[in-house]
Amino acid sequence: MFIRTERSIKEFIQFYPIVAGLVIIHIALWLMIDLLQLQFGSVLYQWGVGSNYLIDQGQYWRLVTPIFLHSGLMHMLFNSFALVLFGPALEQMLGKVKFLIAYFGAGIAGNLGTYAFGASDMWSVHLGASGAIYGLFGMYVFMIAFRKHLIDPGSKQVVMIIFIIGLIMTFVRSNINIHAHIFGFIGGFALAPLVLANAKPFSPWRNRPRNQDDGSIQFDPNRWRKKRVSKKSIIWIVVGVLVLLGILGRLNIL
Repeated sequence: MFIRTERSIKEFIQFYPIVAGLVIIHIALWLMIDLLQLQFGSVLYQWGVGSNYLIDQGQYWRLVTPIFLHSGLMHMLFNSFALVLFGPALEQMLGKVKFLIAYFGAGIAGNLGTYAFGASDMWSVHLGASGAIYGLFGMYVFMIAFRKHLIDPGSKQVVMIIFIIGLIMTFVRSNINIHAHIFGFIGGFALAPLVLANAKPFSPWRNRPRNQDDGSIQFDPNRWRKKRVSKKSIIWIVVGVLVLLGILGRLNIL
């Protein structure tokens, strides 16, 4: 489920347009707000950042807009990397509409948890897609517990290891919105039985265009030279990213 078999970025966008679109939005907003520091980007940040104080004033859209914003390059890259890794399988299994409902439902749940239990002073702000990302974990954990036919043993191992590491990092690293992580996970877990109804297990073969499946046997002379990325490699890559983030956080670089 988490081994990328797409041959190009164009193919990834074709197969998973929602995940690709969300990542493009992440990058575009980071470019406008952080890198180029455009005035329009500053307006978007001020208009969209999460603030319990402003939500109390009736600005309820701030329960949604923080999902698109990030505090710096590493924050944006990490959430985008997690979305690219764990989002495509769910987008195929759920379909575009249900995936959007699940993703934003979990993200809003995380922001509601932040609103209910976070600080309400005018200086406290929050932003990031972490609540929505943890919602994806919530859906996968629901599969592991109640829809075992939808997830293979290898993918189950990847999910549980990464989830446990992420949970530990939630409480170890500073400047983490713990409420968003916890309530995002709960939101994803709660939405799972609704959006997973009639879902089929992920299959890379469903991404193949029909006009390429003519029943003939095709020979690829370079097939033996191609290297597959194992599930263990995925685990070590994610662990490495988490360790790097932890080090950068301790050095106050993030």
